[in-house]
Amino acid sequence: MPIRTLTDRLSLRSLLTLPYVVLVLALVLLVGALSWRAGRDTVDNLSGQLLVEAVGRIAVALERHVGGADAVLEAAFPTGLPAPENLPKELDTLRNRFWLATSVHRDPNNYVYYGDRHGHFLGLWRFSELEAELRTRTQGEGPRTIYRLSGITGDLRSPVVEDKVFEPRERPWYQAALANPASLSWTPVYIDFKTLDLVTTRTKRVGNDVGEPEGVAATDLPLKQVNALLQRVTLTENAVAMVVEGDGQLVGVSRGAHMKTVAVGQHERLNAAQSSDALVAAAFEAVRQRTAAEAETLGTAARTASFTDAEGRVVQLGYARVDPALGLNWLIVVAVPRADFLAGVQRNFVQAAALAGLGVVIALGLGWAVLGIVTRELRELAEAARRVGDGVLDEPPKVHRSDELGELARSFADMQRRLLTDQLTGLSNRGAILRRIEDRILQQRRRGDRWPFAVMFVDLARIKEINKRFGHGVGDAVLKEIGQRLRAGVRIGDIVSRYAGDEFVLLLDSVENRADAEAARDHLEASMRAPLESLAGIAPADFQVGASFGIALYPDDGQDTESLLRHADADMFARKQALPQDPDRNASRF
Repeated sequence: MPIRTLTDRLSLRSLLTLPYVVLVLALVLLVGALSWRAGRDTVDNLSGQLLVEAVGRIAVALERHVGGADAVLEAAFPTGLPAPENLPKELDTLRNRFWLATSVHRDPNNYVYYGDRHGHFLGLWRFSELEAELRTRTQGEGPRTIYRLSGITGDLRSPVVEDKVFEPRERPWYQAALANPASLSWTPVYIDFKTLDLVTTRTKRVGNDVGEPEGVAATDLPLKQVNALLQRVTLTENAVAMVVEGDGQLVGVSRGAHMKTVAVGQHERLNAAQSSDALVAAAFEAVRQRTAAEAETLGTAARTASFTDAEGRVVQLGYARVDPALGLNWLIVVAVPRADFLAGVQRNFVQAAALAGLGVVIALGLGWAVLGIVTRELRELAEAARRVGDGVLDEPPKVHRSDELGELARSFADMQRRLLTDQLTGLSNRGAILRRIEDRILQQRRRGDRWPFAVMFVDLARIKEINKRFGHGVGDAVLKEIGQRLRAGVRIGDIVSRYAGDEFVLLLDSVENRADAEAARDHLEASMRAPLESLAGIAPADFQVGASFGIALYPDDGQDTESLLRHADADMFARKQALPQDPDRNASRF
């Protein structure tokens, strides 16, 4: 049947509805396919970033956990300080140093001890902030004597002589330290028979006044916190994170065991390749193959890869080596089945398809109803036209129309507002302030206003240090509080924006002269001298954050936005350089 004949036979409602149905169905299929592809690609990119971030978080936490041992040993035996010539005579001095050393990282390095080539031994075990146990062997032979003490200068009390003879020179930590050419070294990871936790010991050779090895200082590092750290890395339900030695011996793992029982009361460390968790074994094998195949040495920067496990699942990997400066040959591995990342996309796709199908039905129903209204109004218009043709002019057609254009306009306005707002502080962002300065320049030129305006550049100090020392959450809180202070310190018509990470730009809409702008700057500096609430109880009492202010006046200091910002930045820098000579005038401290 010719198309013209078919269209002639269809009613207007059917003629308008059928193309709409075909178009909607085609669009649903196209949008669904594109959404699935875009979602999959986005998830792949984001999952790689998440893996890199997870590996980085573990590396930083390990560095903090492990790196403290060196500071503890340095406090116990500072580099360059010779070993004690007579341990019994220097017992009080050594006890004080050991107390201070165990205060550096009491969790986990609460035990510091020393043995020398004459068989002398001294160890301090901290139970709490005030309570400790001193273990001594001052005669160089026989068992140790154990004392209790309270506080750094507390009296030694409750002496107990051990039943067994303790010979420090025969201990693995002593012999390993003397055999290692490096001054600082780690013992192999071992199982503590009392706690059944993995432990490694950091040792430091201590020389006499001519540099010959005289003894060994050591501190134990329990590794149970590594497991606790890894168990907090919850990327997905099926993800696994682990820290392994170069040969695959598990140091910690987010799930499953890292030790095995070989007999009653006997335990051995578990190799990742022997893990009962298939993902742990497969992930380590994949990393082992990749590190073996890579021509260059695996560094500390996180790398990502993927592999297919025995079940046919694609698994995404993130892995890196622990910083060699720590003296440990450890690998960090994070593995997540790719289906975990795509599960949300698949679920959303199914939900979207169901909602789209329901939406098509509803849309068709509404469209059919609307077309009925339109055709009815068209019939009324046709009837009105017939009446006009018949000479009846006192019955105009009645047509009532409504739409959602207002709601759409409000949605666009809200989207525009979000695009021009800094999400952290709620202030204007970089794009907004640049546009506002440009508009203000055009306004000044058009109306020839005699009142100039000012641009103020604000640079904060120590924000990176705050992020590093106290966390990005505290840094964000500081930026928000500073933004609120700046907003409260200007007039209603002025604009405050966050220009970059720790930089703000202010537009003072109208000032009489440079003195007026400088008075505004003095007011803002004064408002910022009060302590920050966001650092209360977190930073030390003497911790200060600095802010430097620079001013540019239009048109004296610049005829365009770039010139004004450059001048304000230069002014800010000059004031910052002058800070030691006149801190109260040139910068605020809070």
